[in-house]
Amino acid sequence: MTPAPPPVPAPGSPTAPESGAGSPAAPEAGAEPGAEPGAGTGPDPRSRARAFDGAAALYAAYRPGYPGGLFDAVEELAGRPLRGARVADIGAGTGVGTALLHTRGARVLAVEPGGGMAAEFRRAHPHIPLVSGDGNRLPLAGSAFDLLTYAQAWHWTDPVRAVPEARRVLRPGGALALWWNDPDTAVDWIAGQEARIRGFFHADVALSRALPAELAFATRAVRWSRRIPLEAHLANLASHSPFLVVGPDRTREFVDAERALLDPLFPDGTVEERYVTTLSLARV
Repeated sequence: MTPAPPPVPAPGSPTAPESGAGSPAAPEAGAEPGAEPGAGTGPDPRSRARAFDGAAALYAAYRPGYPGGLFDAVEELAGRPLRGARVADIGAGTGVGTALLHTRGARVLAVEPGGGMAAEFRRAHPHIPLVSGDGNRLPLAGSAFDLLTYAQAWHWTDPVRAVPEARRVLRPGGALALWWNDPDTAVDWIAGQEARIRGFFHADVALSRALPAELAFATRAVRWSRRIPLEAHLANLASHSPFLVVGPDRTREFVDAERALLDPLFPDGTVEERYVTTLSLARV
């Protein structure tokens, strides 16, 4: 059962909308999708966003985290430590990035529009505050935060609306940090799998990650890997929104074909997933 929404914050608190900011927009985004195929000719982006709510437990169980080097880079580019920083993590999903920010000592608040994702977040991270909302209409007070983070969620926003909202809620000298995990296609088997996914969906583009031209972004890339069972790797694939949209039968078709291809490559049943995490950060 989805928990009741949190109480409306008192005016002046970090989670209270400024006068004129309005209430949070209706849920229109999922959170933390990786480099997912299929804008345009693939599944509809809004259907993809809504699909996460029905797969929150799968998402939480199998999605990758983020390397420590990412948070080192955030601190370097923001010019301050995360410890003690007031951070809002937007499109927090099940809390993959939020929990790591908390571990680094940030005073973090999560913002998530999806009821299913929020329920999973609250189950896993009851000690981290969470409010309902999205990046286009943040339910946050003005000039209240040192850092706004979007862990694989910026591409669900409308930058025309989300950039002014970021400027509104950040303190002077605050920073907007956007990052994504992508499969490292310098690895042959990963490049092959990415090509098969594009062919399966007849789509060759990911959702747009264009950075707002009005902000001066600095960028860092961090390579890392994790070793997981082959079945966990396949479950991670199935948690991506295009597969959630096309349904279990077609997803099973792709997953079974991938298992047959990968079994000989990983005879011990363990896959090393390699990633490139790309961070773009702008002081606002």
